[in-house]
Amino acid sequence: QVQLVESGGGLVQAGGSLRLSCVASGLTFSRYGMAWFRQAPGKEREFVAAISRSGGTYYQDSVKGRFTISRDNAKNTVYLQMNSLKSEDTAIYSCAASPSFSPAARISAYGSWGQGTQVTVSS
Repeated sequence: QVQLVESGGGLVQAGGSLRLSCVASGLTFSRYGMAWFRQAPGKEREFVAAISRSGGTYYQDSVKGRFTISRDNAKNTVYLQMNSLKSEDTAIYSCAASPSFSPAARISAYGSWGQGTQVTVSS
C-alpha cells in the first residue's frame, strides 16, 4: 500500500527556514502529483503547494515567494523549502499523493496522505 512519511518539522523563529521532506513508497512515484497541505489548531486543512507529474508547481497565495516545492523522482521524495517563516505558518504539514496528472489544489484528488510533521514558528 501507499505510504508517505514526512520529516523536517520543528521549532523555528520567525524569519527562519525549514525544509520538509516526504518519502513515498508503494507507488510509482513519477506518475503521481504530490502536494503539501497544512492544518492549524482549530482550522480546516488548507492547500499549501503542489507539483505535478511533469514538474508544474502551484502555490497558495500566502506562501508564494517564500515556499518552494520540488521533487526527486530517483529518491521518491517531495520537498517543501520554507523561508521567511511567519507565526501564521504554524501547523501540522502533511504530504499527499494523487494519480491525477495535475491535481493542484483539489484536495479531493488526493487519496494518499502522510501522518504529518509539526511546524511551529515563534514570533
